[in-house]
Amino acid sequence: MSGTVLVVDDEKNIRRTLRMVLEGEGMTVRDVERAEDAQPLLAEGDVDVVVCDVRLPGISGIELLQWARKHPSAASVPFLMISGHASVSDAVEAVRLGATDFFEKPLDRDRVLVSVRNALARARLERKVATLEARVGAKEELIGDAASMRKLFSELERVAPTKARVLILGESGTGKELVARALHRMSPRSEQPFVKVNCAAIPAELVESELFGHEKGAFTGAVARKRGHFEAAHNGTLFLDEIGDMPLNVQVKVLRALQQGEITRVGSDQVQTVDVRVLAATHHDLEAAVAKGAFREDLFFRLSVLPLRVPPLRERVEDIPALVLAFVRQLCDEHGFKLKRVSQAVLDELCAWPFPGNVRELRNLVERMVILSGESIELEDVPEEPRLSRELRARLGAARPSTAPPAARSVEIDDDEDEAVVSVAPREPGARLTLKEYRDQAEREYVVSTLRDVDFNISRAATLLGIERTNLHKKMRALGIKRDD
Repeated sequence: MSGTVLVVDDEKNIRRTLRMVLEGEGMTVRDVERAEDAQPLLAEGDVDVVVCDVRLPGISGIELLQWARKHPSAASVPFLMISGHASVSDAVEAVRLGATDFFEKPLDRDRVLVSVRNALARARLERKVATLEARVGAKEELIGDAASMRKLFSELERVAPTKARVLILGESGTGKELVARALHRMSPRSEQPFVKVNCAAIPAELVESELFGHEKGAFTGAVARKRGHFEAAHNGTLFLDEIGDMPLNVQVKVLRALQQGEITRVGSDQVQTVDVRVLAATHHDLEAAVAKGAFREDLFFRLSVLPLRVPPLRERVEDIPALVLAFVRQLCDEHGFKLKRVSQAVLDELCAWPFPGNVRELRNLVERMVILSGESIELEDVPEEPRLSRELRARLGAARPSTAPPAARSVEIDDDEDEAVVSVAPREPGARLTLKEYRDQAEREYVVSTLRDVDFNISRAATLLGIERTNLHKKMRALGIKRDD
């Protein structure tokens, strides 16, 4: 049975005997004689089980157990306590603090083996439960029935069971991490770790240490040895998000890890072998980065064995109703609300918006509406930015973004029925404008229309528009509106 066991005992013969017995069962054993030496090893998070003597020079085994239960990297590590001078109070205190078992010396080899095996099995089960809880908490579900999403689902089914590296391409907010998690979940490695690394969020000088780990004293601030993400993902999946932001000097080492399956911690000469399936994602054009010398060509080809493209939301507008339905249900449950009804007018407006932030922007918008709305979500609950009146949209006509599809479906959620009513609303595509040009033109048309309705009475127009008279004058100047308009 695989796993890392830390033996803490001041008796050299006990440490040597336990090492021989446990290594004979395929376990990795690390041993120290003092609790003070065990603390940095536990802080690394690389220990599965501790076998610890109760009485040690300096910090006692009971005090080490107390410390571990308060440390985030060691709080759930099983402790098996041993003692040559056991007392009832020692045993009671150890159990109270969460010790898994308690042995008296001389040790019974078979009993120790059974207890360590059980502790390793328990640790593995707890990791599996944590992984499942993380999946539920992350709501990691890909939703969509558009042709582009059906194509993606089909590719996922074929690619996931393989060992091939995958490069996930797509704009920010499209759900690239969900695709990576789906690949892991559908793969033979699903019971092993899934480790995500956001390359854009790590300072350039720390990327190498985060990926490959470091030894104590390797650099200022390296107070203990630390394993990197490649080690943490051993036998599982490593997801390198925003890999286009990875420094060139680190790309060389990642390439070596992919080619040879070998890594070296910062500050160490020891080469370690890792078995990791690497998935990468980026919103950058990596081929253009390669042409500019900002990304290594050999690494690009290593990563993009199987490229998968996640479509932006504007290319699958027909999925917006289903996404809204899912988000409303999730968020009502998350915030403790009764399931809210969504009016058809709301869905019409959302289907007309290009959503430059993609699915992430849509979810944030739905959460805002869920929180601020009453028993149902109505048109007035839609934030001002995506909301345009049908009259204004008709007037703008050709100014509408060309990214809008020819048709969009809308859904109405009913409190009493777990069903969605779908209808089709035609959308006419037109010439492309920038988002700012679109907003300015829309605002200008609306202000001009209001002024015409009141025969250019500035005070009445300002009242109808809900702004101060002076602000209307400023807006007219900014938008180039004159009475002749």
